[in-house]
Amino acid sequence: MNQNDNRNSAGQETEKLITLEEAYTYCRNISKKHAKTFYLATLFLPEKQQKPIFAIYALLRTVDDVVDMAEEKLADGLITREEISQMLESWKTKLKACYDGKIENDPIMMAWQDTLKSYSIPIELPLDLMDGVAMDIEFKPFDTFDELYVYCYKVAAVVGLMTSEIFGYSDKQALQHAIELGIAMQLTNILRDVGEDVNRGRVYLPLEDLRRFNYSSEELMQKKMNSNFIELMKFQIDRARNYYSLSDKGIPMLERRSRFGVAISSINYGNILSAIEKNQYDVFSKRAYRSFFQKISTIPYVWLKTR
Repeated sequence: MNQNDNRNSAGQETEKLITLEEAYTYCRNISKKHAKTFYLATLFLPEKQQKPIFAIYALLRTVDDVVDMAEEKLADGLITREEISQMLESWKTKLKACYDGKIENDPIMMAWQDTLKSYSIPIELPLDLMDGVAMDIEFKPFDTFDELYVYCYKVAAVVGLMTSEIFGYSDKQALQHAIELGIAMQLTNILRDVGEDVNRGRVYLPLEDLRRFNYSSEELMQKKMNSNFIELMKFQIDRARNYYSLSDKGIPMLERRSRFGVAISSINYGNILSAIEKNQYDVFSKRAYRSFFQKISTIPYVWLKTR
């Protein structure tokens, strides 16, 4: 075989069209690798609902990873903020083309396009998600909880709104409760990751709350554990639990076959807050998590609750 034949073969391999099944498998593997609690919950959904849920998560994760990896390059001077914005804009262009019915040989967009044939997901929701992720590029601490709420809405609550269209619901009020669950989960992420975010020079906790408990940003950056910090964490945990409590009212509004998966995801994620308490609020040197056994041990309770 001559060199031209090699190039042709390589080109043909590169241009090989992805099948729809391969596209969904790609999305599923992203969920399985990066979101263990989320993935466990999806396994209790009918397969017809699993596939679009995986497509939604794959987009969320991929766009988030684009920004995370770009931030590292930005810190090393290997990329500019304008180039990162262009990368996100490229994903927005792909998404708009997908909604316009243009087929692209991209597994995530293929899965999305197939999902849109069966479910109505307003394009504003994934675009809001991308705008939320972009807030991490030009990160500024949130002075108030209202400011943090907007961030949580864009990076998490819109996911709840999108997945609600897959789950199905009997009452439009379910959408407000989906927002509340998204806020609760993102607040949980923030509390679990306080130490990791400090290592990146970031404070996601509202500065007004730090002032309320007489705990400074400088102390946070020094990872100082004291009574003020513990009281601050208790306050944040109570706020997150309140959102979980509000969101619980929406589960009976979902289609019966969807309730179990949503409820088990909510309970297992909410239990991360209990793990923080068990670690005596030390989010600097200990990571709060739930073991696989702890997660599956909630199944009987949730099963009875959602029948």
